[in-house]
Amino acid sequence: MAGVAGVSTATAGRVLGGYGKVSETSRRKVEEAAQRLGYRANGLARSLIQGSTETIGVIVTDVGNSFFASAVRAIADEVRAAGYEMLLANTDADPQTEQRALRMMWEKRVDGVIIAPQGSGSVGHLRPLVDDGLPIVLLDRPLATLPEVDQVIINNTSCARSAVNHLIELGHRHIAVISEAAHDFPRLRSVTLAGGDAERPSAARLVGYLAALRRAGIDADEDLVVHSPYNRAAAERAVLGLLRRRPEVTAIFCTDNVLTSGAVAAIQRSGRRCPDDLSVIGFDDQDWTTLVRPQLTVVRQPRYELGSAAAHRLLQRIEERRSAPNNRSRAENTASGDAPKIQEAQRLVLRGRLIKRASTGPIPPG
Repeated sequence: MAGVAGVSTATAGRVLGGYGKVSETSRRKVEEAAQRLGYRANGLARSLIQGSTETIGVIVTDVGNSFFASAVRAIADEVRAAGYEMLLANTDADPQTEQRALRMMWEKRVDGVIIAPQGSGSVGHLRPLVDDGLPIVLLDRPLATLPEVDQVIINNTSCARSAVNHLIELGHRHIAVISEAAHDFPRLRSVTLAGGDAERPSAARLVGYLAALRRAGIDADEDLVVHSPYNRAAAERAVLGLLRRRPEVTAIFCTDNVLTSGAVAAIQRSGRRCPDDLSVIGFDDQDWTTLVRPQLTVVRQPRYELGSAAAHRLLQRIEERRSAPNNRSRAENTASGDAPKIQEAQRLVLRGRLIKRASTGPIPPG
């Protein structure tokens, strides 16, 4: 390359590497030679020199879920506007898949990671990266045992309480809930409203359901807390079983958009009319919720805003790390007494809101 351009090897290296001072004439000669030779820059080598790959990793549990799809779109928009690219991994909430994804991100030397962790087991995968100083932001799902990591979540507990309060105000007393966290019911009965948002989203929404019942003086009936995994067909079966077993139920609160679609299918199959016989509230405002009849009352989540806020926070953390002394790990700086000036972890809570539509109505007469 240097010989073709008629410059020294050092000069060619400075032009191709994007560092140091070079005359405009020499720069033009090297660029023309590179074009003639079909030269392509070694991105990895350049990143080692610059200390940045200008890439961030994003790990979610289900990219096919429109909630995460909207959040990921916002992350992509935000980071690309800042000059970064994005590596995306889908885990299906599998711990081994999540661990492999994090390992891949680390090997690719991403500048930071946004992750919706699959559960408490994620802490073991994340801890080494946190201790090494890699900027990480938790998306939608908090981890109480990683208090030093930023988290961007939604006020799930308050949203669920508002939804169930709406049903109670309409006169409903036999209110069922469809939740992936139903098996945690005994433990969650003692969780306060303030502590609810420290739980994973489905559990936090179940805490809100229980808080609304307590406030209204309604005893929580464990048989009305119905378990379903995040699967439409499973939710449909669970709701059909509930309606056969407990025909006195007049309202259903669903804690997830997938569960909501299964519940709507079950009600249609059961022959019950909504809201004349049965009121329904879903969680997350999907496009289809206004296409069905009646249109669904839902809790609307700020999905795009959630992803945008997470990306913005991660970019801030990346910049903080670059300005840390010698760009060392958190542990190395602390041990040396030369700790970087990095802000304390933030817990950003975005607010969802109840959208009242035609799927909720007064308790049926009689």
